[in-house]
Amino acid sequence: MKKLAIALMAGTLFAGIAQSSGSARAADWFPYPAAEITPAFAADGTSADVDYVPLDKASQPWNICVSFPHMKDAYWLGVDYGVAEEARRLGVKMNVVEAGGYTELAKQISQIEDCVAAGAQAVVIGAISFDGLNNLVGELAAKNIPVVDVINGISSPKLAAKSLVSFYTMGNETGRYLAAKHPAGSDPVKVGWFPGPAGAGWVEAAHKGFMEAVKGSAVEVLEPRYGDTGKEAQLRLVEDVLQATPDVAYIAGTAVTAEAAQGLLRERGLTDKVGILAFYMTPGVYQGIKRGFIEAAPADSMVIQGRIAIDQAVRVLEGKDYVKHVGPKIFVVDQKTIGDVARESILPPENFSPVFSVN
Repeated sequence: MKKLAIALMAGTLFAGIAQSSGSARAADWFPYPAAEITPAFAADGTSADVDYVPLDKASQPWNICVSFPHMKDAYWLGVDYGVAEEARRLGVKMNVVEAGGYTELAKQISQIEDCVAAGAQAVVIGAISFDGLNNLVGELAAKNIPVVDVINGISSPKLAAKSLVSFYTMGNETGRYLAAKHPAGSDPVKVGWFPGPAGAGWVEAAHKGFMEAVKGSAVEVLEPRYGDTGKEAQLRLVEDVLQATPDVAYIAGTAVTAEAAQGLLRERGLTDKVGILAFYMTPGVYQGIKRGFIEAAPADSMVIQGRIAIDQAVRVLEGKDYVKHVGPKIFVVDQKTIGDVARESILPPENFSPVFSVN
């Protein structure tokens, strides 16, 4: 496959983010610092730094269906903002469906089937299950309906493209942050680890990355607490760990975990005793870092992942060159660096409400 017009990145990542952040909110969100994986879809592929540049406009108003696991948290609202804004910028139609949670695989499949029956020409999927959508992806590919995998990961080789980051790297960066603070030979620290819903591809990848990063350090990871990324579910899990392990030093896990833990630790007077880390960024985590309640989190620019997925879908429909496997560059934001990052380059606007259709 020929490469589309992408150039090797120059300068620092923060400089690139700052330059492109005219912003994720603006029409000229690009070029954006990204990483292309080759060979595409390979778990052990090679990453190369690129600047991602989308099409100026679509040649016609294509009909694109977007399927999310849910929109119960600010993360998926950010992806929704990205797909909606890029659909508008390119001049295509888009409909969004959300299944209601990570236990709703059958509902996600039926929603996508309904979308296609209603005339969708391409499908962008934020998957509930790494393997559970493979039959559907194969059926759609057989009908020449391209499927773009956004955010979570799908194992099917019949995908047209992937717009996502490595959650292995997200988990690994979080673990490395902790391991650097507590190297081998220092006093051991106990960490409550909350990777998300069991069985989801992104969860397993983040868990593997985190565990490999802390291996050999003074970080002692407690039994992983898997669970849905609804706030109530995560709050219960954090409460369980605080009850069972009073000397826990950190709560690390999903953004929802981190957001829920902030209030709970304040209520119990534990903010000076228990640190909080998330392995991805949301508006709540961003504010938590800014206010000093959360230590750090890697940023995966979910808005940009959504934008790239729509651009990939349009490129495939139009038979144009495209990067098959790509995602924004990952970088860790902590209390020292947060002032260097434009919020709009990694998160949706404040008070953004869900968009379910663009016509």
